[in-house]
Amino acid sequence: MKRIGRVVHISPSGKAVIKAEKTPRIGVTVMDKKNRQVGKIFDVIGPTVSPYVLVDVKTGDHQSIVGSFLYFMPLSKQKKRSGKR
Repeated sequence: MKRIGRVVHISPSGKAVIKAEKTPRIGVTVMDKKNRQVGKIFDVIGPTVSPYVLVDVKTGDHQSIVGSFLYFMPLSKQKKRSGKR
């Protein structure tokens, strides 16, 4: 697991805003430190030097993750298709 960063706050639309240390791809599953699924990455915003990641939270209590670190599993490299279709 790789650490994304710390949850700064929850937006009015229910998305978790994370100050990112690493920026994963949009759509990647996000987990907490106990390896429980929290949601998926919705968007990456801000400057490239210090980006913020928006996570669409699927858990019941959104405020419980504020201040905690969130993680993601790196995607395995997909096989490239060869030949014509």
